[in-house]
Amino acid sequence: MVHYDKCAVCNSGDIVHYLRCRDHFLSHEDFELYRCASCGFIFTQDHPDEGNSGKYYESDEYASHNDNKGTSGILYRISRKIMLRKKLSLIRKVTGLNSGTLLDIGSGSGHFLSGMKNAGWDTLGIEINDKARSRSAAKFGLEIIKPEMTSSLEQESFDCITLWHVLEHFQDPDSYIREIRRLLKPGGICIAAMPNCQSYDAIHYGPYWAAYDVPRHLWHFNRDTFERFSLKAGLNLIELRTLPLDVFYISMLSEKYRGTKTHFISGILKGILFSFLTLFNKYKSSSLIYLLRK
Repeated sequence: MVHYDKCAVCNSGDIVHYLRCRDHFLSHEDFELYRCASCGFIFTQDHPDEGNSGKYYESDEYASHNDNKGTSGILYRISRKIMLRKKLSLIRKVTGLNSGTLLDIGSGSGHFLSGMKNAGWDTLGIEINDKARSRSAAKFGLEIIKPEMTSSLEQESFDCITLWHVLEHFQDPDSYIREIRRLLKPGGICIAAMPNCQSYDAIHYGPYWAAYDVPRHLWHFNRDTFERFSLKAGLNLIELRTLPLDVFYISMLSEKYRGTKTHFISGILKGILFSFLTLFNKYKSSSLIYLLRK
């Protein structure tokens, strides 16, 4: 187990217990969340180390690695198809390029990277999961490397680096964010999407909030803590966007974890409510997209 004596964002030793959450998805073990009293950063305390974390991903239902079936899988694939188009449009807009070099960290099943390759981008993926790496390479003809090969990549070689719900999984996010800065071209853009622990749905569901996803998610950022974290590595937050469909998937799972029999309908209705509320405050959205410039 990995134990922290200080905050990973501000290095304060003033950290206190925040919530106890259960891994409803797979192991049904309980894990503790701690919060920094100085900057408000929330993290998973006493989580499995890198050598023992793999078993918590060993499920055919893990959406980012597989094309799973069932209601949640269908919704995930519909959402993914819609968001692929939006992601391409976003990348073109923020980089000012119709094509360029793109690195996707945590490339998973490879659908996003395949879409970017088909749109004319020179792509490379990094993926830790052996099965996901093999499947995406075989299915889409993508070049996917292991994380340990990252340091061998040439510096300042990418116009854009993307992390779609990935950074919260890393055992050592500081090293990755600094490596991202090294790999970006001058003026290059990093796009990082993550759950927002300050969202309306996170506050509503508390320990049942599906996006805490312990012990797979280790770091639980909000707008303020992530900006502070990225600035340490020399990346500036230039814009903030939302992932509007995430709230429905997360609310549905959260209702399921609470034991709601009509979790599908309840999740959709709650998602509509939370979506309406975020029209007045996007910083309370279920997931946020951070646009960072080197």
